[in-house]
Amino acid sequence: MNDERLITHLRHVDLAVPDYDRQFEFYTTMWGLEPETTDDGIAFLAAAGSPEQYSVRLRGAAEKRLDLIAFGAASEADVNALAERLGRSGVKLVCEPGRLLTPGGGYGFRFFDIDGRTVEVSSDVEVRQHRKVEEGESVPVKLSHVVINSPNPEATVAFYAKHLDFALSDTLMHPRMGEMMWFLRTNRWHHSLAVARGPHVSLHHASFEMRGVDEYMRGTGRLLRGGVEKVWGPGRHMAGNNTFSYFLDPHGNTIEYTTELEELDEDTWHPHIYDFSDPAVSDQWGTANPMNEFVAKQSFNDVDRGLFVAPPV
Repeated sequence: MNDERLITHLRHVDLAVPDYDRQFEFYTTMWGLEPETTDDGIAFLAAAGSPEQYSVRLRGAAEKRLDLIAFGAASEADVNALAERLGRSGVKLVCEPGRLLTPGGGYGFRFFDIDGRTVEVSSDVEVRQHRKVEEGESVPVKLSHVVINSPNPEATVAFYAKHLDFALSDTLMHPRMGEMMWFLRTNRWHHSLAVARGPHVSLHHASFEMRGVDEYMRGTGRLLRGGVEKVWGPGRHMAGNNTFSYFLDPHGNTIEYTTELEELDEDTWHPHIYDFSDPAVSDQWGTANPMNEFVAKQSFNDVDRGLFVAPPV
């Protein structure tokens, strides 16, 4: 395990969407998140079992985009140390460390990653009053992980490893296309971030942890009955050993219900390279629809112009 690691966990993912009302209705009524704090044109949506103030922030905007990905740190000192490290390495900061005005407050800063995405790191955010998700409740317990697309994923993976101490858990490859996806961790969970090879910079998918397999299947069934477009699943991946059901939200972002993501012994773990052309690698159960080009393209998403757009609020 890396004793120098300053990032502790994934906090939230922030999305900007043109049809704010439709997106808000979907995430609260169909997906199962709770609107903890809402303002005009901005909503902070919490997962029932998570101590994080919110797992998704929605913002009404003319242009669809990924506003930011937020991670946690243990202390103000760690936040400052990370900001100083990034600054020394020439990473462009959006803002210097300071008090946060978002729900729960805290202390943090933002920077642009190598692809122009905005990333936030914060500490001392007030813990939200959360609860135990009960048996049979098909609502998200927490935000599990975020996957991003990059046309130069090797450079993106190297950025997160060098500057943020993310560790490689596993890699997916294809005999014709080479390495396709890298799973990165910042704690014992198999991945909180993954990088996929894509035609442009964009969000690949955001994944939400359910209480167990039964609740995951109940949630999958609720979305199917509700007419939500399914991309892929239900099934169980080999890398991470987690279940998966992927759907499209009203703006075409891919979102996932999952459960049972693998916990690793970081001191003994050795990364695997899995051949994605083996059907058991993508789905150990064999229950999901086949992974093909159509399914893959659903997660390419729209081009995200990143830092070429004004930094998010």
